[in-house]
Amino acid sequence: MQYRKDKYGKPLSVLGFGCMRFTKNGRNIDFDKAERELMEAYRLGVNYFDTAYIYTGSEVLLGEIFEKNGIRDKINIATKLPQYLVGSTASADRYFNEELKRLRTDYIDYYLMHMITDYNQWTKLERIGMKEWIAEKKESGKIRNIGFSYHGDTENFLNVLNAYDWDFCQIQYNYVDEHTQAGAEGLKAAAEKGIPVIIMEPLRGGKLINMLPEEAKKLIEKDASGYSAAELGLRWLWNQPEVTVILSGMNSLEMVQENCRVASEAEAGSFTEENETLISKIREIFLKATKVGCTECRYCMPCPKGVNIPGIFRCYNRMFTENKGSGRKEYLQTIAMTGEPSFASQCVGCGKCEQHCPQHIPIREKLKEADKALRPLPYKIAIPIGRRFMLKKK
Repeated sequence: MQYRKDKYGKPLSVLGFGCMRFTKNGRNIDFDKAERELMEAYRLGVNYFDTAYIYTGSEVLLGEIFEKNGIRDKINIATKLPQYLVGSTASADRYFNEELKRLRTDYIDYYLMHMITDYNQWTKLERIGMKEWIAEKKESGKIRNIGFSYHGDTENFLNVLNAYDWDFCQIQYNYVDEHTQAGAEGLKAAAEKGIPVIIMEPLRGGKLINMLPEEAKKLIEKDASGYSAAELGLRWLWNQPEVTVILSGMNSLEMVQENCRVASEAEAGSFTEENETLISKIREIFLKATKVGCTECRYCMPCPKGVNIPGIFRCYNRMFTENKGSGRKEYLQTIAMTGEPSFASQCVGCGKCEQHCPQHIPIREKLKEADKALRPLPYKIAIPIGRRFMLKKK
């Protein structure tokens, strides 16, 4: 494992464990499987583990596993205050203290204001006394480093970055999002201020692996480097010295081992001109084919009416990254023929999902568009018949 330093010289593993996408066993996280994956990552040198208040079950799971294995003082926990729910420092205290209890710890190594999308969100926090609240927590040692995670445009990112003496920040960044959200400009601006940058969505929630168009997959297969789609995307990021830690939502031992291998080899400045050319071609193909920029982060869920928003968008995108047949087949399997209906037509237009979408997708509009493509007339006729037959058999 390679390490890059935080603002105060502490070594952080270049690969961090993103703890939002653990495998579920029914409604709950599969504890035993998650423990094996987390401890394998620790054994291979990962020392940065990222969670959040709203990642259901994640903080509790980490607390139990780190305590059980006696490694709390050997790793770094990053978690997040749901600032969008905070109206006072008293409410901030309630969330923070609950997180300490969940994580079975008395301090947080890296604490973030979660999902800042606009400079005005920070000024609101300033007005309720957040600067003073942070200062008190840092002085007491309960927070070691303070930062923010960001989803918004570059201008607002720079405004937030310059508004406070941050210890670190976290941005969505990958070769598709090089010039969107905080982008390369934001990454470099943070680095120039000596602020470490943690990268989330390095592979767009797996889209830059399993949702690449066939044309892009063939380019990768033929490339002389032998890199997989995942390795290529990660190496592109580690090639940039401004990147401190890349978060990966690893949910298999094989993925942990492979990502740790790459993290032990990939160095800044090692990307070749041929590698860059390949990335440029893949980016162009991907952006041309993708219809909705959904990363399946699930911040839009649950929908009050049961619409499977990320699932519908995944099927819709697959119609164009692969072919119409495969997208509609997945739609039948994962949306249309499941026990509980989750159709786009169930949307009542409340807009709750759009308030929470980090990608600022016009979800209501795109759901109508996706539904039209995924359910042509023959499907509209056949799906109700199929559902009646399926439910009758059950």
